[in-house]
Amino acid sequence: MILDRFRVEDRVAVVTGAGRGIGAATAIALAEAGADLVISARTEEQLRKVADEIEARGRRALVVPADLSDLDAAAALADTAAEAFGRIDVVVNNVGGAMPRAFMDTKPRHLGNVFQFNVGIAHALTRAAVPHLLETRGAVVNISSVMGRITGRGYLAYGTAKAALAHYTRLAAMDLAPKVRVNAIAVGSVATSALDIVMASDDLRTRMEQSTPLGRIGAPEEIAATVLYLASPAGAFVTGAVLQVDGGTDRPALDLGLPDL
Repeated sequence: MILDRFRVEDRVAVVTGAGRGIGAATAIALAEAGADLVISARTEEQLRKVADEIEARGRRALVVPADLSDLDAAAALADTAAEAFGRIDVVVNNVGGAMPRAFMDTKPRHLGNVFQFNVGIAHALTRAAVPHLLETRGAVVNISSVMGRITGRGYLAYGTAKAALAHYTRLAAMDLAPKVRVNAIAVGSVATSALDIVMASDDLRTRMEQSTPLGRIGAPEEIAATVLYLASPAGAFVTGAVLQVDGGTDRPALDLGLPDL
C-alpha cells in the first residue's frame, strides 16, 4: 500500500532543536511513523515532555540536552545515537534562527555567528553522521526558510545563512549520492515560539495572514509531515531538493520598522 511508504519502522532519527515547535512536532511525527528518536536541545524539561510523547507512541527516545552551538557537541550526537540504538537512518537539522538587525547593526561577527548557528551546526552533525548514514542509505533533512529566497529589511544575516543552507543541501546531496539523500524545507510563517509576539496580537497576526496567499499561518505539524515525506521511502527518489512549505509566500510578512539609513 502507498501509505506504507511513509513508514519509518524501526529506523533511528536524530532531531535537533527538538524541545518545541517544528523540532518537537517532527520528532513526534517520526515516532508515529515507527522511528526511535534521539532528541536534542538546550532545555531538558522540554525534551522530557517530547520524549513522553514519543514513548506514548510505543517508540524509544534518548534525550540529549546540549548547547549545539558547540560544534563538538553537535558532532557528538551522531556517535551517541549510534551507540544507543546501533544505527542512524535520519538526521533532521532543525537548529537555527537569528534576531532581525538593521544593516549597519549587523557587524561581521554577527554574520559569522548566524552562519555558524544555521549552517555550521548542520554540517558538524551531518558530517559526523555520514559513516552511519552510508550503512543505512539514510536521509538528511535541513530546515531552511523562505527568507533564503525572498528579500526583507532586517534579515541580512538570517536570510543569507538560510540561503547558504539551501545551497549546502544541493551540494551535499551531490557529494553524498547515491547512498545518502539530502533535502531541505524552506519554511514560511509557522506558529512556533518565534512568533509568540505575532500570535498574541490580532493586528500583527492578521497582517501576516493577509501577506500569505493561503491566508493563514502554518502549523508545526505541516512541516513535520513534509520532513516525514523526505525522510521516508515515499521520498526515495528525491535528493537535492528545497521544498517550499510557506503558504505561497513571496514577500516579507511584516515591516519590522527598522530605521532608514
